[in-house]
Amino acid sequence: VISNHTEMDHSGGLSRVMHRIGEDKPLYCSKMGHKNLSKHFAQKFNYHPVENGGELKIGKRTLSFMETRMLHWPDSMFTYAKEDRILFSSDAFGQHYASLERFDDQVGEAIMPHARKYFANILLPYAPLILKLVAKVREMGLPLDMLCPDHGIIWRKEPSKIINAYVEWSEQKPKRKALVIFDTMWHSTEAMAETIVEALGDEGVEAQLLKLRASHRSDIITEALDAGAIIIGSPTLNNGLFPTVSDFLTYMKGLKPQNKVAAAFGSYGWSGEAVKLINQELEATGFKVIDPGVRINYVPDEEGLKACRELALKIAQELPV
Repeated sequence: VISNHTEMDHSGGLSRVMHRIGEDKPLYCSKMGHKNLSKHFAQKFNYHPVENGGELKIGKRTLSFMETRMLHWPDSMFTYAKEDRILFSSDAFGQHYASLERFDDQVGEAIMPHARKYFANILLPYAPLILKLVAKVREMGLPLDMLCPDHGIIWRKEPSKIINAYVEWSEQKPKRKALVIFDTMWHSTEAMAETIVEALGDEGVEAQLLKLRASHRSDIITEALDAGAIIIGSPTLNNGLFPTVSDFLTYMKGLKPQNKVAAAFGSYGWSGEAVKLINQELEATGFKVIDPGVRINYVPDEEGLKACRELALKIAQELPV
């Protein structure tokens, strides 16, 4: 048995497999995999930790192992079957996609949005490591007929297509695109959001209006992958942020998106902390906050909406042409 990854969606059936074939049978894994698996399973399996670059001969086949630490756990590794020219890539190049078909050429282009969403929500924090890994794999010149991730379909028609896509997504080059992400209590913050989106569109920016109670955070993060600007809006609630906004900011910060400018806006009744708190989270995420933000007491009037349009213009000037 070869274990490329310890996480339970990969190793959850290991006890049953080892019981079926015999717990004395060899179990190959990375050194960190040995450490992690022994913390997950009480049985004393016959572990064989492998070296990075090590090989295993099994009959007519040769398997080689490549450590891929933090893609996306410390124990992760790839296994390459030399004679078959197959790379078993664990979580990398996967998708959360259920299909009756097994291969990319049987599914077509419909698979790419799922692969992009998977990358954005699982592997994005490790984008710098992915670029180094892809460079290393290309340098090794491994012949590759098939790329087999542990989730979703298998890439056999054109494995290089998903590899090239990973490079593009990892580079996170910003487009002239902005996401206006918000939630609202009595529609005042919503009116501000709509004004900002309209003004961004007037400046030739691809602007999306994303209300958090109607848009799943994983879909928003996928759209954020190539966005040049993130604008967050929230009313002040109990001296803090609206819960859906707080949730999204926490989720986004953990994924560490890069190369973005940002700004905040929101309405309030009497205390008005939301914009300040949003700015703190945006800065903690690593974004360039380009404006103190727009705060409007209760319902926006024409002067308040003008401030929203001015914020949009300032954002547009920061984006690539």
